[in-house]
Amino acid sequence: MTGATASGDGPGVTVEFTEATAAAEAAAVAERLVGERVASRLADQDATLWGPEAEPEASIRLAWTGLHRGSRPLVGEIEAVRGEFHAEGVDRVVLAGMGGSSLAPEVITAAAGVPLVVLDTTDPAQVAEALSGDLSRTVLVVSSKSGSTVETDSHRRIFEAAFRANDIDPASRIVVVTDPGSPLESTARENGYRRVFLADPNVGGRYSALTAFGLVPAGLAGADIASLLAEAAAAAPALGADSPDNPALRLAAALGVAHSEGAEKVVFADNDSGFPGFADWAEQLIAESTGKEGTGLLPVAVENTSAPGFVDAGDDATTVVLGNPVETAALTVSGTLGGSLLLWEFATAFVGRLLGINPFDQPDVEAAKKAARALLDAPERAASGPEPLLRDGAVEVYAPGRWQPTDTGSLAAVVRSLLDETPPSGYLAVQAYLDREQDASASVLRPELARRSGAQTTFGWGPRFLHSTGQYHKGGHQNGVFLQLTGDNEQDLDVPGRPYTLGTLQLAQALGDGQVLADHGRPVLRVHLTDRAAGLAQLVAAIQETTP
Repeated sequence: MTGATASGDGPGVTVEFTEATAAAEAAAVAERLVGERVASRLADQDATLWGPEAEPEASIRLAWTGLHRGSRPLVGEIEAVRGEFHAEGVDRVVLAGMGGSSLAPEVITAAAGVPLVVLDTTDPAQVAEALSGDLSRTVLVVSSKSGSTVETDSHRRIFEAAFRANDIDPASRIVVVTDPGSPLESTARENGYRRVFLADPNVGGRYSALTAFGLVPAGLAGADIASLLAEAAAAAPALGADSPDNPALRLAAALGVAHSEGAEKVVFADNDSGFPGFADWAEQLIAESTGKEGTGLLPVAVENTSAPGFVDAGDDATTVVLGNPVETAALTVSGTLGGSLLLWEFATAFVGRLLGINPFDQPDVEAAKKAARALLDAPERAASGPEPLLRDGAVEVYAPGRWQPTDTGSLAAVVRSLLDETPPSGYLAVQAYLDREQDASASVLRPELARRSGAQTTFGWGPRFLHSTGQYHKGGHQNGVFLQLTGDNEQDLDVPGRPYTLGTLQLAQALGDGQVLADHGRPVLRVHLTDRAAGLAQLVAAIQETTP
């Protein structure tokens, strides 16, 4: 890169700055962190780094700094289980997990080019598609740190019933990953599931890429997890060093300086990094770790380096390219996958110190879960909701809070009303409670809306984003506006042993989160698709009618 300033690197990871001024400002902050011995103290799991209020939580959340060593015994155990399954003709891996239990395995297997079916959804059609695969060759990995994740528990129940219906013993096909003493461990022991892997309880979900949560599903699918750990081990000494060349210190300092100057977003674009989906993993790590107490960094994952929001990023955003450098990026981060996972974990923990927050709690995540549970306990509340503000073709439009559109004459007018509510340096969040596979065209909404709103625009599949950016939406900078997408289900799936279907759960999650956002005073618009394909096409056309 012409004019690039090398600003920090270690074995397997490199951080480069485009501008010399930004590199110098970050270097000054990094030097201060070096003087405070922040890197070595983190590597030694010093829980005092984030202040006395954070110390109780931090003291039980720092084991991730040594996972490149501590997780080595897992490699042989996972390979042995994989060998057993292959000897039985079982080679299709389905992962039921949310947030930290699914994002890392998805990146690891995508980078390795091995198949993994990921269920981080409550959409009935997407789950039905996973069920339609060859169950005679299928192992289900049920992964939940708390052991009580409602989506994952629903998947487990549905697959158990499907295995039985196909004369397959469910216990022989279910592998569990959870924390010691969780309800899921008890269920697994009682039911005699094939294998239970207990993860280190002193690691939070979003820092768990190199624990059993990341390694078991990826390893069973065929990824080289031994090499992944070796890559992390090669990078670890540089990341834990009190040195101005420490790439994690440089990266954290750059993000911290930019945030202090108003850049509260981090826009990610991939440029041949070789790690598809890495930005989605980093999104959860950064948003949940920093988005609280009215501050934080909002990750924005865009399509490529020429996408709206990246090439035209304003002063409220820092652009980061993953992989090969481009002139339009403020920072370039590259390296091995294992080294990169550890780099961003170290850097995010350092950013927490710079922002003065606890990077290991997630105080606002539970609010949406409680609201969804309340609707599940009283489903008539969701069924007897208000009349839509607008019915137009294959869409119905709702606004659940105090904010109401100024013009409901057309779908385009309603969308324009929402965009007009975006404050200066605010953001627009698109939340699609749809089928990530069949309704993938919904993702075109992000660049279309970014182009017309001029605001940084995120896109998240629901309820997956509730375990990711959902924390930032309620706890971070309160300058977001929200477009929810829900849709009718052509088919639904009962959840055995539960008084609701997947479709009921999916809608409850959308309505519950929408209400929590509205209670925070944020503008929320829900567009319900009575016909998903036709409704999406109609919404795209309406957005294109709005004036950029």
